Amino acid sequence: MIVLKATQEKILSLLQSVCGIVERRHTLPILANILIRRIEGGLQFTTSDLEIQIRTTAEFEGDAGAFSTTVGARKLIDILRTMPGDQTVSIEFSQNKLLLKGGKSRFTLQTLPAEDFPLVQEAPSFGPAFSVPQKTLKELLDQVSFAMAVHDIRYYLNGILFVAEGKQLSLVATDGHRLAFSSATLDVEVPRQEVILPRKTVLEMQRLLNQTEGAIEMRFASNQAKFSFEGMEFVTKLVEGKFPDYNRVIPKNHKNLITLGRVALLASLQRTAILTSEKFKGVRLNIETGTLRVASTNAEQEEATDELDIDYAGDEIEIGFNVNYLIDVLANMQQDMVRLELSDANSSVLFTIPDNTTFKYVVMPMRI
Repeated sequence: MIVLKATQEKILSLLQSVCGIVERRHTLPILANILIRRIEGGLQFTTSDLEIQIRTTAEFEGDAGAFSTTVGARKLIDILRTMPGDQTVSIEFSQNKLLLKGGKSRFTLQTLPAEDFPLVQEAPSFGPAFSVPQKTLKELLDQVSFAMAVHDIRYYLNGILFVAEGKQLSLVATDGHRLAFSSATLDVEVPRQEVILPRKTVLEMQRLLNQTEGAIEMRFASNQAKFSFEGMEFVTKLVEGKFPDYNRVIPKNHKNLITLGRVALLASLQRTAILTSEKFKGVRLNIETGTLRVASTNAEQEEATDELDIDYAGDEIEIGFNVNYLIDVLANMQQDMVRLELSDANSSVLFTIPDNTTFKYVVMPMRI
């Protein structure tokens, strides 16, 4: 039977939207496969890694009638990538094998039974649904995701905290050395819900979301989150654990304020970072009336200094940082101006956007 017939472009974009979570090597071989089955609304495509499940439905030309199987996801994508975008491709199913045809090419692929595919058990009850534009959620994720921990033994740091309360959605990420906070306004009021999304889920969401005003619907359960957008359904396990109290980490009432151009500061840090020590990546910031001096040295006794003119008349401060923590935040911001709020050489520094309370970034100093 003919399962589907369409252009390479249409089939490939659909497969790529659901196959980002599929690993090439798995302890359970069937998890390297994509589940394809015919339902009332067309063909349904599902992938899973037991923690995350992504599902989408699309209509294609093909024979009617019940059908379901699983086939190697990456092989399918790799084959399609080698074909021209406007080429008509057909996939047929016969004797437990899939036959993929395109032009004069033929590929016979082995399948595994659909009933063996381990679907994620959905939570029996989710909290109230609420929506934000995809563009808004993508921007929030981009503003905080770089501060997530990677393989930290404090597993609750390997992800992003989502807090929905009233008409506000806030996202927070921290690795223990720095913390990023970003928030947006919701259209509807929701009761307080607080969940931690795993790192892999966050990265996959960033890949899938578009810069469009199209809405993404979110629902949270005690151990699961569900996102629906553009015909896709994304279900993920949550990270269990207590996220640090971020309100206590964000400093208040720092008396020394500097507002300066983001691009100029970023360029200065990138220049001085070249001569930092590989291991410590430390830079010194010397702040005095009218001047911000950035300096670095390394084990070969090389040094770099760079100066920026600033409008500043506060305390003289010399403070050290891991330069990557500063570059990360500046590179992920879009605004022209950035504000630094400082107290002294031993206290954390707060990065904000002038006249905007929706974004905050806290970074701890380091001894150099």
